[in-house]
Amino acid sequence: MNYDGLERAYWTSQTERVAALRDKINALSTPTVGRTVPGDEDLAIGEGRRLHMAVMFLDISNFSQRPSGAPDEQDMLLRVLNFFFSEMIKIAEDYGGTVEKNTGDGLMAYFEDASGTTAENGVKRAVACSLTMMAANAHLIRPVLLATPVPELQYRTAIDYGPVTVARLGAPRRFNANVAIGATANFASKMLSKARPGDIVLGASAREQLPATWQILYTELATTDTGWVYRATGKPYPLYRYTGRWANLV
Repeated sequence: MNYDGLERAYWTSQTERVAALRDKINALSTPTVGRTVPGDEDLAIGEGRRLHMAVMFLDISNFSQRPSGAPDEQDMLLRVLNFFFSEMIKIAEDYGGTVEKNTGDGLMAYFEDASGTTAENGVKRAVACSLTMMAANAHLIRPVLLATPVPELQYRTAIDYGPVTVARLGAPRRFNANVAIGATANFASKMLSKARPGDIVLGASAREQLPATWQILYTELATTDTGWVYRATGKPYPLYRYTGRWANLV
């Protein structure tokens, strides 16, 4: 995987994947009543692992304002979300990320350092992943949605970096799930409220992990009014906006 740009072969395969997914979802029947909670037995209940990682949150903007009262509106929205998140999750996995949860209108993924197909830190892979997600949404997903009555999906992404404890909480043989615990995950989640549709925002710790050229050319201060401070100095913990986008296929 190339984290500095989009490879033509990858983009071609992704285009084909999205087309196949569109056709598959169009062929689905109306869902029946019921719920299945996926299982994950990597961690025992109450057990955790502490890791340095980038944590990324993606949130669809104005999701609650979308019409979903009538059964046909719910069915169409379900198909659109299935289409969108299936591709977003696959891209995250392509970039060596682990998707922890899908909240219905968003998802959370983490990117461990020195993971993925090539040795790169978690933040660079998370940002590269976000850029590919935006390219896929603009050029592959949006054209499909334009053929439906559902408005195009706009979303925002927040990323931060630091020590995180990944633990499994819940009750055996009942509901349980992996969760990411720590200020890094909390900040990334809370800072979505500071992001505009189409934004990628980074905590200061995440920005510092990027290559120097990416920091200089593609980041700008978004705000210091985050409500978070450095414990040692009491100074505000700033939020940055990542302005770069994939320009060409390589």
